[in-house]
Amino acid sequence: MINFDQITSTLQAIFAQHLPLLTELGTVLINRDLNSRVRLILSEAVENDAELTSRLQPLLEAISEQLAPHAWPASRLVLFEDDLEAIKQGAPSFALDGFDDVFVVDRLATETDWQTITQASESGPARVVFFSIKGGVGRSSALAATAWSLAQAGKKVLVLDLDLESPGLSTAILPLEKQPAYGITDWLVEDLVDNGDNVMQHMVASSDLSHDGEILVIPAHGAHPGEYISKLGRVWMPKLQANGSRESWSQRLQRLILQLENKYQPDIVLIDSRAGIDEVASSCITDLGARLILLFAIDGSQTWSGYKILFEHWQRWKPVIMVKNRALAHCIFHCLIRRPYDWIPASWSVVVVLANPSGQPRCEIRNYAPPLGLYYQSWILICLLVTPKSRMTPPTRLKMNLPSF
Repeated sequence: MINFDQITSTLQAIFAQHLPLLTELGTVLINRDLNSRVRLILSEAVENDAELTSRLQPLLEAISEQLAPHAWPASRLVLFEDDLEAIKQGAPSFALDGFDDVFVVDRLATETDWQTITQASESGPARVVFFSIKGGVGRSSALAATAWSLAQAGKKVLVLDLDLESPGLSTAILPLEKQPAYGITDWLVEDLVDNGDNVMQHMVASSDLSHDGEILVIPAHGAHPGEYISKLGRVWMPKLQANGSRESWSQRLQRLILQLENKYQPDIVLIDSRAGIDEVASSCITDLGARLILLFAIDGSQTWSGYKILFEHWQRWKPVIMVKNRALAHCIFHCLIRRPYDWIPASWSVVVVLANPSGQPRCEIRNYAPPLGLYYQSWILICLLVTPKSRMTPPTRLKMNLPSF
């Protein structure tokens, strides 16, 4: 008996013993269904070739026997379809290592998509995502400081609190009396019944911290959350359009952000993502076309364990180069180069930000953190940044230039 993690390696070993047959079969799709059972999907041309179909049986029997309980019986192990490319596009898929024309198609119960990266938008305001594997690492506080700094420079900043399951960013930069009536959760629910436009008129508030620019805040919920938990259970719903098309919750979120950008014309959009490997975080990092992604961490085994899982997944699914380009930070930090971990691609390094390693409990990030009462205990704010590998060795320090948005 094997377990889920042994499926692909077992298939690699089986296919290695049937290489001549694989060449004749052409494209082979390994359909891993919601119950984690495996079936093969082959071209209809194979089904029409009786001699080739007969030679297929030993392969099917080997898969059924060696992959149990994660395979269908040999008699039901193969499906034939006329458009294999359409099947690949209908779910996340990746190439099986060592085989040019064999792909695993993964059927998932959720719409989480850490596999594909939406192209960064070259038009409109820059979107910057603040993400962390664990909470309590200074991510939201750093976003508030960034918004303040950009507003000081005269920018119009749009801030979205997408930490829907643990909201709170808006209370840090908006007094209670200025909280809008509605938030992102309200819009996602009302949009399902075509009532989103009425909500949008009352879900944005201007922060008193704006100074020379403007900080517009869209909270997770309004001043009176109401039945927030019941609403939260509905935000992930797809929307069925009048023409029969299906719009995923992530696509609805993208539509909301575009409407907000068109209406308020911000210079930059700062997005506070949900921590962890979940649907909100997936949407923020992979679906929203962010030009910059900041990954936050504290230096501990729990944090590195979480990032290890995420980066190994990205390496397996091959969007690593695009993720690397988005996760490049250029803020003015006094940084310390740490040794790369073996799960990070060889061309990357780990950079951590040291916030107040000694002395008074205040952030030591020069020209970055404003006097907002955002004080940090020693080592609380350590920002993990993944950058092209530097030739510098510990304890070399470096400075980076503040990006212009």
